[in-house]
Amino acid sequence: MEAKEYNCFFQLATDMIGGKWKGMVLWALKKDVKRNGELKKLIPNISQKMLTQQLRELEEVGIVERIVYPVIPPKVEYRLTLSGEKLIPILEQLHDWGKEFAKENSINIIKDANCVID
Repeated sequence: MEAKEYNCFFQLATDMIGGKWKGMVLWALKKDVKRNGELKKLIPNISQKMLTQQLRELEEVGIVERIVYPVIPPKVEYRLTLSGEKLIPILEQLHDWGKEFAKENSINIIKDANCVID
């Protein structure tokens, strides 16, 4: 990881997981190991290029682990590291906040395969 100066721990944390797609990638990996194609299905609006970029960035900071199996054709899977797993309760709280906010403000959420809506 490149040396960067931060003014606040919150700034550091949001730099690691911020952006449009990283949270969704982490949410998709919250329960188990996934292959690239599975992640793409769970995040249908992300381009393959962006998914690859986000996975690489999350891997670089130690939140996601890339597992390469020495087989032909190549098999690659992704899973959360211990640091990544520690983010799940925070992401679940964000999910619950979003659910409550949507209900309070009559915001309709389209249910998809990657979002748990009760």
